[in-house]
Amino acid sequence: MDADAYAAAHSAEWDRLGALARRRRLDGEASDELIGAYQVATTQLSALSSADGDSAYTDRLATVIARARLRFTGARSGAAGAVARFFVISLPAALYRVRWVTLCVALGTVLVATLAAWWLVGDPRALAAVGSTMDLKQYLNHDFIDYYSRNPAASFAGQVWTNNAWLAAQSIATGILGVYVPYILLQNAVNLGVAAGIFVHYDRADVMFSYILPHGMLELTSLFVAAAAGLRIFWAWIAPGARTRGQALAQEGRALFAIAVGTAISLFCSGLIEGFVTPSALPVWAKVAIGALALAAFLVYMLVLGRRAVLAGETGDLDDADAATRRLVAG
Repeated sequence: MDADAYAAAHSAEWDRLGALARRRRLDGEASDELIGAYQVATTQLSALSSADGDSAYTDRLATVIARARLRFTGARSGAAGAVARFFVISLPAALYRVRWVTLCVALGTVLVATLAAWWLVGDPRALAAVGSTMDLKQYLNHDFIDYYSRNPAASFAGQVWTNNAWLAAQSIATGILGVYVPYILLQNAVNLGVAAGIFVHYDRADVMFSYILPHGMLELTSLFVAAAAGLRIFWAWIAPGARTRGQALAQEGRALFAIAVGTAISLFCSGLIEGFVTPSALPVWAKVAIGALALAAFLVYMLVLGRRAVLAGETGDLDDADAATRRLVAG
């Protein structure tokens, strides 16, 4: 099929469909004409897409069809329906699509943190460079533990949530650069490894993990997910596949920016645990159990609900009617 000739032959029909869709009022005859022209146009779009793929012609026709559909169906769903769809379908699908990158980020962080801790434990000069014996004991016995109870629980929870949510949003927003996300991950991994090395050197690793694990399981996982989303956006720019780079960035950006909302919510939960559970008088096993349950709920949402949504064909992106054209076209 010659796409130029096909578009020239049917351009008047598409203009007529667009004119009908823009009318403020339609009588019975015009309504019947609108529906008939819409049905014909959808068939033409299918034929044109098969022959020409993504092009200015298909984008133009898709825009006209979307406008016509909205004209005779009205609003597609209310706010409540859109919110429900986001949390039940779009967000889980977006989370599921970054599962393997998330796992790689987590393993890389654990590896770097372990190497940093091993270096400190095995090299007294490295440990001395971190601080004097007095400073290290002050950190062990007071600074680390007091950090969780120095401020009222509510304000502390709000503070850590704000900081972590901002860090997650930065990871996604700056992911296209391909530099900032690895820098954040490396910095966090080294800091975690240094803290672990100090506690292991003084045989107090159990104290550190009793304070880190309750909130850290969900907190770190959420940050790993945000980092993975940022890296996926970067990779969409580097390797767009059959899409143009603009199309790839638009599609992945729309889908994966939903993760910013999801991680803000999960980090809010981890902030509550860090503010109210971590410094509490509960037994350590109970604190860790609460953190493990929170992580398990997040993973079920991400992997079970997400897998179901992806198998149904969802990507986390807007559907065709909401996303409209993939490129700007006239008409």
